[in-house]
Amino acid sequence: MTHRYRLRSAWNRVGSGEIHRAPLKWQAWLSDTGSLTQKIEQIIGQKLEVQVLRDCPQSLNSDESRYFHFRVRRCRVRQVLLCCNDTPLVMAHSVIPTLSSSGSNHRILRLGKKPLGAVLFAKERQHCKPKPPRDIARLDKQSALWKKCFKNYTKLSSPLWARRTLYQLKGHPILVNEIFLPELLRYPKA
Repeated sequence: MTHRYRLRSAWNRVGSGEIHRAPLKWQAWLSDTGSLTQKIEQIIGQKLEVQVLRDCPQSLNSDESRYFHFRVRRCRVRQVLLCCNDTPLVMAHSVIPTLSSSGSNHRILRLGKKPLGAVLFAKERQHCKPKPPRDIARLDKQSALWKKCFKNYTKLSSPLWARRTLYQLKGHPILVNEIFLPELLRYPKA
């Protein structure tokens, strides 16, 4: 007998029906197509704090590299915690290929403590933009992303739920992983 919350593979497309295998309390978060930052800020009634954990060059793992249609040689990995009153609600792990942060994107992607969602969902970039495909995953203690979360936030339980989206910024790909932390459930749903 298969466990109700076990997905078929590590990352599964939201539209494939796998969303219904996630606990009901996480389904709205996992399937939402808007800006996660904006949604949380509307719910909590204040701006989120961004704690930058790392923002540096790094190599991709094979799980991440399959999302890009070209061989990514160099990339920038940005990990942040989105917090409310110093309490982490979401950990974001973004993969920005070097090519994606060059040219006109170079200035835009100097983020500092600004959330990446503010750039990806800026009004001037929203017209006629198709919704990108979104994958979800159940992360347990063996997952690389779960371990990265635990390294920076040791109050974690297992499993965690995450979504992964490949966005385009001026035609260049950016892979965003959002890991939902249990404290997010303390706030009512939007």
